[in-house]
Amino acid sequence: MTLREVLQQIKRVKISRLAQPVEQTVASEICGFLSPGAEVVSVDPSQMTSESDSLCIAITSQDGTQAKFEMSPRSGREWVLFSCQERGCGWLMSSKPYFLYAVFSYLVDNLLDQDVAQVKHWTREISFAIEKSTFDLFLTQYARLIRDFSSERYIRQYARLGFTHVEVNALALPFPHEKNVPGEFYADFYTYCPGLDQYVTSHLNEGLYPRDYLSANLELLKENARLAVKYGLVPGLLCFEPRSVPESFFERYPTLRGARVDHPFRSYKPRYNLSVVHPAVKQHYAELMENLMEEIPELGFLTIWSNDSGAGFEHTKSLYVGRNGGAFLIREWNNDEKIAEAAASNIIDFFQVLRNAASRTNPQFRVITRLESFYGERSYLWPELKDSIDVEAHSLLTKGWECNYHHPMYSDVSVLGSALHNTLHRDEEEPMQALHKRGSHSLFYHSLSSHTNHEPLLGIPFPWLTHEKLFALYSRDVLALSHLGGLQPPDKVPYPVNQEVFRYFQFDPGLDIDLTVYRIAEVYTGGKGTEELVQGWRCVDQAIRSFVPLSIYTHYGAVWQRLLVRPLVPDIDRIPETQREYYEKHMCTSLHNPNRIDLAQDVLFELVSKEYAQKAFQRIDANVWGPLEKAIGLLQKRKTVAETTSEKHAFHVFEDQWFRAKALCCLFETLRNTAVWIYAVHEYIETPDVAIKKECRVLLNGMMEREINNCNKLLEVWRESPIEWIIISGSVETPFIYGENFGDLLERKIDLMQKHKSDEPRIDPEYMFRLPSVG
Repeated sequence: MTLREVLQQIKRVKISRLAQPVEQTVASEICGFLSPGAEVVSVDPSQMTSESDSLCIAITSQDGTQAKFEMSPRSGREWVLFSCQERGCGWLMSSKPYFLYAVFSYLVDNLLDQDVAQVKHWTREISFAIEKSTFDLFLTQYARLIRDFSSERYIRQYARLGFTHVEVNALALPFPHEKNVPGEFYADFYTYCPGLDQYVTSHLNEGLYPRDYLSANLELLKENARLAVKYGLVPGLLCFEPRSVPESFFERYPTLRGARVDHPFRSYKPRYNLSVVHPAVKQHYAELMENLMEEIPELGFLTIWSNDSGAGFEHTKSLYVGRNGGAFLIREWNNDEKIAEAAASNIIDFFQVLRNAASRTNPQFRVITRLESFYGERSYLWPELKDSIDVEAHSLLTKGWECNYHHPMYSDVSVLGSALHNTLHRDEEEPMQALHKRGSHSLFYHSLSSHTNHEPLLGIPFPWLTHEKLFALYSRDVLALSHLGGLQPPDKVPYPVNQEVFRYFQFDPGLDIDLTVYRIAEVYTGGKGTEELVQGWRCVDQAIRSFVPLSIYTHYGAVWQRLLVRPLVPDIDRIPETQREYYEKHMCTSLHNPNRIDLAQDVLFELVSKEYAQKAFQRIDANVWGPLEKAIGLLQKRKTVAETTSEKHAFHVFEDQWFRAKALCCLFETLRNTAVWIYAVHEYIETPDVAIKKECRVLLNGMMEREINNCNKLLEVWRESPIEWIIISGSVETPFIYGENFGDLLERKIDLMQKHKSDEPRIDPEYMFRLPSVG
C-alpha cells in the first residue's frame, strides 16, 4: 500500500487549539490529499494522540508534544518527522515552526507514491538551522517592480525549500521619498533597504514624511510579514542605518546633525544622518523600533547594513568623505586609534538600543550586521559582538573588502561571494565558535540565484557549484546561512534546479549530488530526455565555473551601468550626449562620472585593470564557449525531438532551458567584449608602438562585430522566447531594472555601434572635470 492510499483513509486532521498559523496552513492544505470531506479539528494539547483515521500536526517546541512522542531525533539539531501506519493514523511534526511547511511539502512532493512501510517512521535532521533571506531583489529590493509577481507564491516557496527567516520591508512605491538636486542621481539609492523611519514615526520626527507614504509602506510590510508567519517563517528587516534624514529636520534640531554619509562623487548636496550618540536620538530609534514591534510583534530580526547608500556611523573610517560626525562622540585632534575606539563603541551602543527596544516585545529578537565597512574599527568592534548581535559575512577572516578565496579554476583570481565562491577555509571555524560562545550567530552568505552571479537573467542552472558551497559550509559545522538576492520567482522559473538542490540538502547533507540532480531532472522531464537535461546542466555549470568575473559588471553592473544596452565603441564620447540619453538617463551615474566614457573606471575606482581584462577575455575564449555552445546545441536538439514526438512535458523544460542558456551566452559575450574594450582601448591609447596599436584596432573591430551580432541574437531571444528569462519591470524603468522597452534599446545600441565603430579609440582623461553646459 502506498502512502497516498493510506492518507486517503484519514478523515480528521488534529491541531492544537494553541496552533500557530503555519499549523493551520498545513492542516488546510494537506486535506486535499486525504479522504474526501476530511476536516480540521482543534483540540486540547493533551488530546493530540494518534488515533485511527486521524493525522496530528504539531510543532513540538510549542506545547510539549515531543515529551509524548519518542521518535524525534536527540542529536541537538533541528528536525522534522512523519509517521504513518496502514490503519490511517500518523503524525507530521517539526522542531520549529519554519520547518513544518517544508516537511509537508517534501511529503506531498516526494513520498506519496512510496510504500508506506518505507516511510512508517520517517525522520530527518535539518542541515542548516537558520537560512535567512538577505537583500531579496524581488520581494523587497530594487527588482520588486518585476512584472506579474505573486508575493504569496514567492514566500510559500521560501517555506517549501526549508528557509527559516525572510526579510519583509520594502517601499510601496517605485521611488523613495528622498529628493534629488536637479541632475543628481543620489536619491535613487534610497529605494532599497529602507530605514525604520520609512514606516513609523517617533515624537522627534513626527511629520517629517507624509502620513500616506508611511502608511502605504507599513501596510505592505504588514502584508509581507503576515504571509511569512502564515508559512511559518520569521519575518524581519534589512535596513541601511543610521540613514540620512531630510535637511528640514536639522532646521528644527541643528545640534542633532551627525555624519555626512553621502558619496561626494555621486551626490550634488551633502546628506547627514542623526548623531546617534545623543540621548534624544537613541530614544528616537528606540521609539521607532518599539512602534514597529507594536504594529508587527512577529518581527524577529533586524539586519543592518551601513556606511553606504546614505547611511553610516559617525567617525568610521569608511565614510566616503572620511571620518566625520557631530559634536558629541570625540573631541578633535585625537589620533586614529582613539577615534576608531570611540566609533566602535558608538556602533555597539546603537545595536544594543535597537535590540533592547525590540526585545521588550519579542525576547528572541536579534540584530545582525556585516563587518566589511568597519575595517577601521574592527579590532574594537569584534569583542563586543555578543548577546544576540550577530554577524553575516562571506568570510570572518577578512578585514574590509579584501578577497581571500580563489576562483575554482584560476588560482590567481580572487573571489568573495557569488557561485564561484564554492569553498570555506577551516580557519573560519575559530571566529565562528568565538561568536557562538558569546551568544551570537555567524551567518555565512551564499547565492544560488541571479544576484552576484548573472543579473539580470533568471533561472540559470549551476547545481554542482551550488552543492559544493553547501557541502563546504556544512563540513565546517556552519549552522546559519544568509542567502543573497532572493529566490527565482516561481511564476517565472518553473525549473529552479539550484533551489531544489538546496531543498534536498536541507533534508540530507550526505546526498549523492549526481543522483540528486538526475532525480530532479527526471521530475522535470517526466522521464523523457533526463540524461540530456543533466548533461546540458553540467555543461552550463562548467561554463559558469570557467568564467572570469569582471568586478561589478558580473554582479549588478550589467543593469546599473546599463551594460547590455550601451554601445561598445572605441570612443563613447564621440556619440552626442543627446543620442546617449536613452540609456544614460537610467544609468547609475552622475554627469561627471568617467564610467560614462570609460568602462574601466567608476568614479575614482578602477573597476578592471587593462592587464586583468586581457587575461579575462583570453580565458573566456579558451574555456567558456565550448561547454556553453555544447549545452545550447544539446538542449536545442532534445527540444526538437520532444516537439516532434509530442513529449509535451519534456518539450517545455528543454525549451525553457534552451532559451536561458542562449541568454546566458549573450550576457557572457557582452561581458567578454567589455573586457576586450577595456584592454584594447587603454592599450591603444597608452602604447607608442604602432604595431601594437594596429593589433588593438583589429581586436576592437572584431569585438564590435561580435557585439553587434550578439545584440541581434539577444533581440531574437527577446522577441521569440515564450518564457521569462530576464528581470523586467511591470511598471517603470529605473536605474536598477530594465523596462519593457529593452528590445528598442538594443536596436539603438546596434545603430550607434554601426555609426561609430570606425572612430579612433580615445578617452578624455579630464572628463570628470567638465562643467555642464549653461544656457
